[in-house]
Amino acid sequence: MALPNKPKGELKAVRDPEVVEKEVDILIVGGGMAACGTAFEIKKWASDDTKILLCDKASMDRSGAVAQGLSAINTYIGDNSPEDYVRMVRNDLMGIVREDLIFDLGNHVDDSVHLFEEWGLPIWKKTDDGKNLDGKKGLKQGSLKSGAAPVRTGKWQIMINGESYKRIVAEAAKLALGEDNILERVFIVELLLDANKENQIAGAVGISVRENKVYIIKCKTMMVACGGAVNIYQPRSVGEGKGRAWYPVWNAGSTYTMCMKVGAELSMMENRFTPARFKDGYGPVGAWFLLFKAKTLNGLGEPYASSDAAAAELEKYAPYGTAAITPTCLRNHLMLFEMKEGRGPITMDTVTALAELGKTMSKKELKHLESEAWEDFLDMTCGQANLWCATNTEPEKKTSEIMPTEPYLLGSHSGCCGLWTSGPDFDWVPESYKIKAANGKIYNRMTTVDGLFTAGDGVGCSGHKFSSGSHAEGRMTAKCMVRYCRDNADFTPVLAQSNQELVDMVYKPVHVYLDNCDLTTAADINPNYLKPDGMAMRLMKATHEYGAGTATFYQTSSKSLEVIMDLLQTMREDCEKLAAGDLHELMRCWEILHRIWTVEAHLRHIQFRKETRYPGFYYQSDYPGQDDENWFCFVNSKYDPKAKTWDIKKQDYIKIISD
Repeated sequence: MALPNKPKGELKAVRDPEVVEKEVDILIVGGGMAACGTAFEIKKWASDDTKILLCDKASMDRSGAVAQGLSAINTYIGDNSPEDYVRMVRNDLMGIVREDLIFDLGNHVDDSVHLFEEWGLPIWKKTDDGKNLDGKKGLKQGSLKSGAAPVRTGKWQIMINGESYKRIVAEAAKLALGEDNILERVFIVELLLDANKENQIAGAVGISVRENKVYIIKCKTMMVACGGAVNIYQPRSVGEGKGRAWYPVWNAGSTYTMCMKVGAELSMMENRFTPARFKDGYGPVGAWFLLFKAKTLNGLGEPYASSDAAAAELEKYAPYGTAAITPTCLRNHLMLFEMKEGRGPITMDTVTALAELGKTMSKKELKHLESEAWEDFLDMTCGQANLWCATNTEPEKKTSEIMPTEPYLLGSHSGCCGLWTSGPDFDWVPESYKIKAANGKIYNRMTTVDGLFTAGDGVGCSGHKFSSGSHAEGRMTAKCMVRYCRDNADFTPVLAQSNQELVDMVYKPVHVYLDNCDLTTAADINPNYLKPDGMAMRLMKATHEYGAGTATFYQTSSKSLEVIMDLLQTMREDCEKLAAGDLHELMRCWEILHRIWTVEAHLRHIQFRKETRYPGFYYQSDYPGQDDENWFCFVNSKYDPKAKTWDIKKQDYIKIISD
C-alpha cells in the first residue's frame, strides 16, 4: 500500500529501526512498466495459494521511465514482421544483439499495446482519407485490435495522448495483483543468496523511505526491474537546472548492481545511450523528426546529414553507416563531427517543417498541428515547453538547438547494456543462449543466478523495447517465474545473515552519522563521515573527465580508464564513511553505492573491448575504429561475490535472422 508524502521536512533516521520479515514465493522488485507487466500477468498463471509481493521504491502511479507520460509508443509491430523488428534493432545497435530475445519479444509486444487501449489509453488513428484523429476522436475508427490503423510516425512508432500512460498501466497492475500484495516507498538495496544452495536467489533486504523500517524478504524466485542508470555522468545543465536529466533521475543502476553483486552475469555494459535532445530542456526529438518531418541544420544553415562529407564519414562504418536507416549512435557521430569542425551549433528546423505541413492544411488544422508540437513536450517533458516560453521560442517562427546529452545506461531504449539472460527454450535458439537452472530446465529471461529474473532495462543485448516492450517482457517473465516456483516447490529459502547483520548493513550510514554528528556544529562538515551528495559530485566529476563524458566529447583512453578505476576504488573505500541523518539521505547513500558499482562495470567493459563499437556514444581513442575481425562479439562480465573479483570474457554472437 502507498504511504503519503511527508508534509514537512525529512523523517530523522533512528539507530534501531523496526524489522519487518516477509516470506513469499515470488518477489517483484520495481514498479515501472516491466514490473507492472509482471504484476498484471502473474496471477493468471499462479495458484491461489501462491504468495506474491511487489516492492517499489516510489509509488507505482508515477514511477519508472514513463512517470511523466509519453507522446508515442515506440514499439508496435502491427503490419510489420518480428523478423524485420530484429533487423531494425540489429542495425541500430551496430550488429551485435541477442536475436532470440528480440524476435521473442516481437511476437508478444502488440498484445500489451492492445491492452493499454482497452484500459483507456487514447491512441491516434488514421482515417480512410489519411487524416489524423487524436484523443477520443480516434475511437470512431475502432480499436487497434479490431483493425483500425494507428498514426505512425515511423515504421515502429505510433502516436498516443499519453500524459496519464503510467497511471493507466499501474491501475491495471494494482487491480490484478491486489494492493495488499504491494509495498510502495520500499527501496530494495541488496539481494541475498541462499545459505545452503549454491548460486540460488533466496531473498532481499530493503528500507522504507517513509518510515524507520527494514524489510527482510525471503522468496523462491525474484524479478528485478528497477530501470537503468542516470546521474552517473555530470549533466550539461548547471545552476538551478543541475540534476535535470533525460531519463528518470531515480534510476540508480540498482538493477545492474544488485544482480551483479550476487554473481549474475552482465553483458554489453560498454554500451551506453547518449541521446540527442532539445538543448537544456531535454525535450524529445522523435516526433519532430518522424511526425513533423523536421531536418537538422548546422550553424551555417546546411542540412549536414545529407552532405557529401557525411556520406564519406558514414562509409567508414559500413554496413551500418551505409544502411537505409542510419544507426542512432552514428547520427550522433555526424552531429559531433560538425561541431568539432566548427560548424555548430546544431538546430532543429521546426520553422520549415511546420511551414511545409501547413501548405496542405486549413487554418484550423494548422492550429491543431501547432498545439501538437507543444503537446509533444507537455506529454513527457514539460520543462522543455517552459524553456520555449522563457526564450520566446515559437517553433513556427524560431529554430531550436539540439545537443547530445550526458550518457545513460539502459537496456530498453536505444541501448543494450544489462544482464545476460536465457532465451526461450525453442529448437531455433542456440544452446549458448540458454541458461540451465540447477534442475536442468530452461526459464526464459532468467539470469545466471538460479531463480533470479529480469525484464525491461535489465535484459541486455536487446534494446528498442521501450515502454510497450518492457511491459510485454514483464508479462513473459511472469509465466516463467510461476513455472520456476512450481518446479521448485520443495525449496525453502534460508538466509546466511541474521536479521541484526542485515539491519546493521543497510542502516550503517545512519549509525555512522549518529556516532559522529555531535563532534561538529555543522551536520554536513565532519572529519569522520561524508554525505551522499558530495560523493555524487565526485563520481560525476570523475566520469565527466575520464570516463568519456561531455567534457571530452565522449572520448576516453586506456590511461584515462586507469585513472578513473583508481578513483572508483578510492570512492568505494570512502563509501564506508557515508552518513545519513534522515531517511532521504539513507536512500541517497544506497543510490550512490549502486551508481558506483554500475559505473565500474560500464568502464571495465569499455576497457576490455579494444575498439570503438558505438561512435557517437563513446570513443576509445587508443582503438578508434571498429574491429569486426576480433570484436564482433558480446562482452560479458561476472563479479564473484565470494572472491570479490571480476572475470570479463568474449561471448560469441550467433546470427539467427537473415539480412
